[in-house]
Amino acid sequence: MGKKILVIEDNHDLAKLIELHFKDESWGVDLAFDGKAGYKKARTGGYDLIILDIMLPGMDGMEILKGLRAKSILIPVIMLTSKSSEIDRILGLEFGADDYVTKPFSVRELVARVKALFRRIEAVKHEDDQDPQENIAIGEIVLVPEKRQVIKSGVRVELTAKEYDLLYFLAGRPGRVFNRSQLLDRVWGYGHDGYDHAVNSNINRLRAKIETDPTTPEYILTVWGVGYKFRDR
Repeated sequence: MGKKILVIEDNHDLAKLIELHFKDESWGVDLAFDGKAGYKKARTGGYDLIILDIMLPGMDGMEILKGLRAKSILIPVIMLTSKSSEIDRILGLEFGADDYVTKPFSVRELVARVKALFRRIEAVKHEDDQDPQENIAIGEIVLVPEKRQVIKSGVRVELTAKEYDLLYFLAGRPGRVFNRSQLLDRVWGYGHDGYDHAVNSNINRLRAKIETDPTTPEYILTVWGVGYKFRDR
């Protein structure tokens, strides 16, 4: 079944060019040219991916991303950011974007990023279908890889895709210490060198969701001067 992608971009020529290339890949495409229309479609459209520009009239891309994640809408998002705006890229990753592409960019590069993201998603699904992994249970926390779910004390915890990936990576290696660069490489993948703030923010959000007292964490522990680890079993 073909993928369905929402492109939220106020530059009509660029949006139409992206649409043309995406349709060449047999992907279904919906376009939105302002933030409010894009946000409405994103909440109701059942998309496999959202391409989201930062600078939009009516409602900017960061507001859209925060709004979606606040409503536990975990559709993967690739953000389009200005080459000169490092803070946008950092904040996008912190708020739950899955990847970003800086303007100006080649549409072929964007297509390659989309294909890579879809391959990672399909690989996870294939792994779960063919070789279901055992649940990870540590303390009151249970991770269910087959469903990408996290349960604490019998109650499901809503996480973004990146929050889950980060938690799963750490919890699957209890006691091992990873620095921020290692976590960026293993969880975020290519193209994110130097964005240590993305790790810090995701760690803070995870603690807020799974720790009884985030200021005194029991599960995700800081190893001062090094990085982070999940507590030993």
